[in-house]
Amino acid sequence: MSGNFFYALEGPLDSTPSARQMRSANFGGFPELVRNFGSDPGRILERHGIDLRAIRDPDSHIEVRSLAETFEYCSALFNDPLFGLRLAERQEPDIYGCVTALCRAAPTFREAIDDFVKYIPVIHAPLTVLELVEGRETAELRWGIRIGLLPRPQGNYQAVLLNMKLLRLLGGPAFHPSYVNLTVDARPREIAEIENKLGCRFHNKAATNAIAFPAEILDHPLATSSRLLYRLLGGYLDRVKTGSRTTVAQRVQDYVRGSLPSGNCSIQSCARKLGTSVRTLQIGLSDHGLSFSDILEEQRVHLAKVYLEEGELSLDDVAAALGYSEASSFGRAFKRWTGSTPQCYRKTAAAAAASNKSGHHPGMQRRKSQPESEAE
Repeated sequence: MSGNFFYALEGPLDSTPSARQMRSANFGGFPELVRNFGSDPGRILERHGIDLRAIRDPDSHIEVRSLAETFEYCSALFNDPLFGLRLAERQEPDIYGCVTALCRAAPTFREAIDDFVKYIPVIHAPLTVLELVEGRETAELRWGIRIGLLPRPQGNYQAVLLNMKLLRLLGGPAFHPSYVNLTVDARPREIAEIENKLGCRFHNKAATNAIAFPAEILDHPLATSSRLLYRLLGGYLDRVKTGSRTTVAQRVQDYVRGSLPSGNCSIQSCARKLGTSVRTLQIGLSDHGLSFSDILEEQRVHLAKVYLEEGELSLDDVAAALGYSEASSFGRAFKRWTGSTPQCYRKTAAAAAASNKSGHHPGMQRRKSQPESEAE
């Protein structure tokens, strides 16, 4: 699709987490790890109000508190004080979604870290606070959570290893961590294992969480840099960041846009995605005088017109992009919405675009071609 189409979409291609939510990607590998401990992941998740089906979609949203409490419960249940670290061993930096892709496409290590700091609270976990602190010889990537949620050690153990994996992915062989600070209270016998997994010195009971590394690497170019991808993803994420789409109606609109092509765009899957119940979602929309079906149809009408006006997709492809299994079903729906068939709408739009491009106005030309007596 053209760049104009990419940037013409109103709002994100998918919904973003609300203030106290995060993407469920942080549960990647959780069911397998729990089963290895001989327990049932479904029961553990249900105990903490999390739908097992929701964590199968890394882009669905869960409450940060629920995730933190689940990890702490597992740590106690399995008598494993480093449960969060073991979970992170099974995970990759791709947990951070398109933010990781943006970081890898950045020109330099510094720009990658700046983007990580800038966009993780937008796309992945709004409660997260990150900063890059530069000294003369050492730099630190620091992180924590906003006031209102108590820090939990297992979440910090997971975060430090995932962040370390990201830094190693970006820096390659040139990246060598100097030390790690964590606010956790690790027991002496655990420190050696933590240092072994992180590959550097570890200080517990610190004032803030941080991974330190030589500051000189900040200006190193990245081997994975891609100017085009960096501009596309950066432009998109900037729009998401400035959009502030936080109302329930806006979040449902964003969900619908992202889910239509799957053919499984329903209020049930939307509720799971947004980390709420169907009933709560219905009430929230009703308070705005809306329903899920209203928003679904509104988005289909809008996107159908955009696709047809762009003219780059076949009618079969347009139907599939809107969640229809057959072009005929889409055609009937489009005529009901607009009074026109998709073919006629596309031809009319193409003719109008050609006329505007040439600067001719058919109506004016017809008047000029008339005899003067008729024109008068």
